[in-house]
Amino acid sequence: MPAPRRPRLLYVTDLAYPARGRRYCDEDIDLTARLRAEFDLALCHPRDAAALMDGFDAVVVRNSGPVLHYQEAYDAFRARAAAGGTRVYNPLHGRGDMAGKQYLLDLTAAGLPVIPTVDRARDLDRLPAVAEYAVKPKAGADSIGLRFLPYDGLAGLAYGDGLLVQPRIDFRYEVSFYFVDDRFQYALYAPDPERRWELEPYEAGEDDLAFARRFVDWNTLDHGIQRVDACRTREGELLLVELEDLNPYLSLDLVAAPVRERFVDAMAESLRGFLAA
Repeated sequence: MPAPRRPRLLYVTDLAYPARGRRYCDEDIDLTARLRAEFDLALCHPRDAAALMDGFDAVVVRNSGPVLHYQEAYDAFRARAAAGGTRVYNPLHGRGDMAGKQYLLDLTAAGLPVIPTVDRARDLDRLPAVAEYAVKPKAGADSIGLRFLPYDGLAGLAYGDGLLVQPRIDFRYEVSFYFVDDRFQYALYAPDPERRWELEPYEAGEDDLAFARRFVDWNTLDHGIQRVDACRTREGELLLVELEDLNPYLSLDLVAAPVRERFVDAMAESLRGFLAA
């Protein structure tokens, strides 16, 4: 009797993307090598995903780089996946970075612990008074288009072009919490605010995890990988920086081998559940 067919996954990654302080290719080569124990895998560039995804049981979007670099191809991929009922992991209804930066405005309006964010000149007085403000595009990623301005430089900005403004927070460090589905896996932090990607293991306490889970629950993704990025203010408060739910880099090379193995096991289990749903 023939063995049952193994699930076929199209794994989307940009192995050549020059990320600052990170090697996308190493992470995805290692992760796919481990997942091949259970799944049949093919890797492709994000520009090729729409043309290649037929014949696979699901498309797994991983380290595919900022969508701004291939917006037309990404839009075509989403449209074709929706029209054909293609399973995409993470699912395309994510409310975080997958949908742009609107969630920062929504969370600010809801009073959640996020860096205060506005997108209109008339709302600037809602922001705290600081020396500088961060200005970024709503559709931005990987610090593309980010600049810092004093308050008197904000009034003349073209807000209709999709800009966000936030106070530049004087924080102690940044910390990231990594989840598969709704299960916490590990946390890493950057002790030096000037070196975002020089990360070390972080022992997350109960309050830390309650903070991070609040945003994972808000996002309502039943399956998928999420990274909750936060900063610790000088006063000790955690504030959300980003909710990465499209293609969060995992920094798996910086965690201990048992943690890495547990993550791969959790991802494989999540994919099995996703395919069976």
